[in-house]
Order: sequence, then C-alpha cells, then structure tokens
Amino acid sequence: MTIKADIIKQKLPVNNGGFTTLNFGKFDRRMYTELATEHPVDLCRYQVANGYMGRIGLINSGGESHGESDLKEAVVTAIINKRAGGMGLICGRKAFQRPMKDGVELLHAIQDVYLNQDITIA
Repeated sequence: MTIKADIIKQKLPVNNGGFTTLNFGKFDRRMYTELATEHPVDLCRYQVANGYMGRIGLINSGGESHGESDLKEAVVTAIINKRAGGMGLICGRKAFQRPMKDGVELLHAIQDVYLNQDITIA
C-alpha cells in the first residue's frame, strides 16, 4: 500500500493487512483477524474505512499483466473496488503492455464498471 497526497493505493483488493504493513495510523489488529472476512469486497471495504471512512480515496492497483485473463481480472477488480466504496483502478501494465486496440478495450471495460449505475456499494 502507498500513500500519496489524499489518495491511498492498495496493491490488490484481495490483500489483507492495510496499515499494519505501513505501521501507519491507529488500528486494532483484530480488524485484520477477528473482524475481517476473506471476501474481497470486505477486505477492500476495510481499507476504505481506514482512509478516514472514505475521505481519503482508495485506488486499487490492477496488478501485473497475465495476458489473456487481464480483461476479466481488471473488470473484477474494478467491481470489487466500486462495491467497497473505492474510487478507481490503476491499470497501467494491463492496458499499456498490449496492442493499442486491446488496451483501449480494457480501459473502456473498466470505465463501464464505474459508469454502470447498477453496480453499487455492497
């Protein structure tokens, strides 16, 4: 996880640990053990809550490029981020390490998630 200005970047929404990794801020370890579930939306939601209840936006990283599965992985990560109350997805490697047509398709798919009003906070 990285802190930049008023945005927090979480590597992937399925990571658990948040501020314990940075040793930053006040937290109770039970938040990551007893109170956390393994559901990716819950894990991401805890990171949103750690950002002063969403006042500092959470942007998830799309992760490294895996080739054929990149489009699906990016859309799933965007849905998890949006349903948890996050603010966006960084998709550099998945979008820009491929032919332009495929990268644009991936970016449009991610935008469609954030523009779709049927995908709401869980």
